[in-house]
Amino acid sequence: MADGTRSLRGGSPASSPLLGGRGRGAAASSSPGHGFRRVTLTKPTFCHYCTDFIWGLAGYQCEVCNFMSHEKCLKNVKIPCSCIAPSLVRVPVAHCFGPPGHYKRKFCTVCRKSLESPAFRCEVCELHVHTDCILFACSDCRQCHQDGHQDHDTYHHHWREGNLSSSARCEVCKKTCSSSEVLSGMRCEWCGILAHSACYIIVTPECTFGRLRNMILPPTCVQLFSRNFSKLHCFRISENLQTESDEDDDVDGSTQGSAKDVQISTDSSKQTLKIFDGNDAVKRNQFRLISVPRIAKNEEVVEAALRTYYINDDQQEYELQTFTQQTLLSDDVINRNSAAEDSNLGSVFRESIPEAWIIRAKPKDEEVIRIYPAWLKVGMAYVSLRVNKDSTTQTVIKEVLPLLGRQTECLQNFKLVEVLMGSKQVQRMVLDNQEPILNRLKDIRKTSIRQMNQTRFYIVENSKSIVRVNLFVGGLPPQLSPEEYTNILKEELAIKSNVVSVSHVYQAQGAVVLEISCFSEAERIYMLVKDTTVNDKPLNAVVIPEVTASKIPQNCCPLLVFVNPKSGGLKGRDLLYSFRKLLNPHQVFELTNGGPLPGFHTFSKIPSFRVLVCGGDGTVGWVLGALEEIRHKLVCSEPSVAILPLGTGNDLGRVLRWGAGYSGEDPYSILVSVDEADDVLMDRWTILLDAEEPAEGAENGIAEPEPPKIVQMNNYCGLGIDAELSLDFHHAREEEPGKFNSRFHNKGVYVKVGLQKISHTRNLHKDIKLQVDQHEVELPSIEGLIFINIPSWGSGADLWGSESDNRFEKPRIDDGLLEVVGVTGVVHMGQVQGGFRSGIRIAQGSYFRVTLLKPIPVQVDGEPWIQAPGQIIISAAGPKVHMLKKSKQKQKKTGS
Repeated sequence: MADGTRSLRGGSPASSPLLGGRGRGAAASSSPGHGFRRVTLTKPTFCHYCTDFIWGLAGYQCEVCNFMSHEKCLKNVKIPCSCIAPSLVRVPVAHCFGPPGHYKRKFCTVCRKSLESPAFRCEVCELHVHTDCILFACSDCRQCHQDGHQDHDTYHHHWREGNLSSSARCEVCKKTCSSSEVLSGMRCEWCGILAHSACYIIVTPECTFGRLRNMILPPTCVQLFSRNFSKLHCFRISENLQTESDEDDDVDGSTQGSAKDVQISTDSSKQTLKIFDGNDAVKRNQFRLISVPRIAKNEEVVEAALRTYYINDDQQEYELQTFTQQTLLSDDVINRNSAAEDSNLGSVFRESIPEAWIIRAKPKDEEVIRIYPAWLKVGMAYVSLRVNKDSTTQTVIKEVLPLLGRQTECLQNFKLVEVLMGSKQVQRMVLDNQEPILNRLKDIRKTSIRQMNQTRFYIVENSKSIVRVNLFVGGLPPQLSPEEYTNILKEELAIKSNVVSVSHVYQAQGAVVLEISCFSEAERIYMLVKDTTVNDKPLNAVVIPEVTASKIPQNCCPLLVFVNPKSGGLKGRDLLYSFRKLLNPHQVFELTNGGPLPGFHTFSKIPSFRVLVCGGDGTVGWVLGALEEIRHKLVCSEPSVAILPLGTGNDLGRVLRWGAGYSGEDPYSILVSVDEADDVLMDRWTILLDAEEPAEGAENGIAEPEPPKIVQMNNYCGLGIDAELSLDFHHAREEEPGKFNSRFHNKGVYVKVGLQKISHTRNLHKDIKLQVDQHEVELPSIEGLIFINIPSWGSGADLWGSESDNRFEKPRIDDGLLEVVGVTGVVHMGQVQGGFRSGIRIAQGSYFRVTLLKPIPVQVDGEPWIQAPGQIIISAAGPKVHMLKKSKQKQKKTGS
């Protein structure tokens, strides 16, 4: 029979069913899941509700999650205890944990204590947890895409408690809502709205995505089938982030249990016990430590054991079974990996090893279970159903359907799915129709009491699920036909043509997109690509989502973000994390993982979008070059591009007012500036390098000239001394790349190589000939010739100068003209960069031919090389590109 239904408003814990404490008085029962007990304070302590100091020697602490409170605040506590957090999750979504790291002034979401030791953080949301608390974090991450499970179009606020900035102010009462002492305050991880734990419950549940709503790629229009892929793969987060954590496979477990809280007691009146929560914990040797009085009653020990596993059930339903140390050390009980260490312990130390116990649930003849509808039913989170030894999956479905208003439908149209909501993975298993439910519950509890607390049962409609995984594969030979690419993939990866097809081909870039209709085949190909090379070039694979453009709101112009993590030291990594949190992580792409092409392919059907490139001028040129090549395949063929300068020179960033370089500005403010930026046009130039002299090292004495080479230019092109300095810097960086991680060091190296060339003389004007717009130009005595497209060169210097000159037009970045300037040497270049002189103005035009009479250093946008004698032709490169220029005055736009 049914015990009724419960409502769950928008996933907000405060409006969810309150389970109360476990009989510790009226104060406990009024708080959601907490078990408060009066404690004596031995150090300065702050209330987690009001954040004020707790005066006196007494306070109230939850025995499960360590929530501290004034006595006067107990009746107002609305933040749920960690033990009931899994029951309040609206849609289970696993977290995406990077490597463990040190996070200052942050608090653990599970135990509420500060993160003094290495801890984990989710790369997608603001969750922080200790390494031994990660198993108890529930799968309540942001839902950033539709995956066929509980998809919906209305988004509610996704609240996360604590770890707010010191300037945080409550949206409701406008007062400060952050605390540096405790985990306090609430923040929506979509719109960024902030509120006190007492105020957030009155905020309207629907989320509008806040100030950045027009830039965010709406999760409702993103689809990704990702069953066999980790969250790191889904969000294209480099796996080298995992190197630190992979050293220990059990780093996310609790092998050392709560050793940070409970040390082996030296007090003779207390004893320390090892507690396992089931067979799985025994096999993995993952235990928790508790310290209890030697004269403690059995019920008290059971209760302490349940508390350490964040279980708030009645202790009378459980018992502790003991087993000897010899049993623990036998290979048939625990795996050999963890047994090896313990087995070396001599008999002398046996007495100091804590006694080990395992929590077991007492058998029941009947119990009440919750059944959640897989479709999100307004006003109803689950129905409660009483089951007994005769109840099977089929009888449960039969009893539940009438309670959900589906009594007229056929039982065969539904199935019961068991869902384990782990912090790192959400696992789903369809139950057999004849499966006895009580037996299933017994098996889960025997495996792990903790897992039982994180397990739900969903009633799901039977529907033919369409599996479609899109895999971008790059690094293939360019300019091949689709059939040739298919043959290569069959040969190298043994793809199965019945489940794998090539949906898109990018011939110029040597890349394809595979559409795969089988999860296991998609995973196999993804893992195999990592170890595959074609023509000595390694392949790369990226899981990419599918964007339904028709679902994007009309006024929405999503921002496609490219970040080069190698630029700007470690700032690129920090920006990746910040932008993934502020936006939808599916619109943030790491350029070292497949380049710009996966991002442009993902956005290819979106009618209007903008681009933000985080990197140096070379990175900007890389993205603009890729955009030029793929433009014809984009619905939005001319997206505007903004720059967040992370490089050394950042000349283009300076011209477009984005600054000399990123120095830690608030990423949110940067996104607002991008939204308010002005659209401007910029010329791009094509440089044809046609060497007339044969290449060195020709076989059999037969000399073949080098084939013509084409490069794109955005900023400037230099010949002579300017390029020679760049080349020396480039060689120095290749020799010791680890040292080149700051702008200050990079500029220091430039100065050093410049000083080495200070007495260098070179008659460049005798080694080259210049033709501008079909007219020969006589060159003065110079050492360097520079073609400039933007009024910034060499980290902000004005090489052309600001003086008026009747011979030339005033330079602009969209005038279709290049300025040609000469420098007489290193000293002259230093004077230009110091602002004391400008270059020697030589010419201005739109078509240039340079004849090299001998090998000369050449650099284009910071990329240098030695160019053999021959012709260099510079001409305009097709349509102008749309860039975003930071507004001088900040416009006032309405917020959320």
